[in-house]
Amino acid sequence: MTGIVYSLWLIIIFKKDKVNIMKKLIDCEKGEKVKVLKLATNYDLKQRLISFGIMKDAQLQVLEHAPRKKTIEVKVGKMRIALRAEEAELIEVEEI
Repeated sequence: MTGIVYSLWLIIIFKKDKVNIMKKLIDCEKGEKVKVLKLATNYDLKQRLISFGIMKDAQLQVLEHAPRKKTIEVKVGKMRIALRAEEAELIEVEEI
């Protein structure tokens, strides 16, 4: 039971009387707007994502999920980007 409680504390962030739960970008629904919290990727992928504008505190909007969630289309600023599910799994976000 202690492990479950400890795990819950790891995924909950408290901000000014508001509780936000971290989740992976791949788990977001169509139309949802999120803020990037962390890129848990290797160096090369992190640099590629940053070059697209996907970095900590960036705001994204989920536009579309491809069939069977193999890819996800997101909007970063005025740009639309398609990410593989494996890449989106490594991006931690919170709803805004």
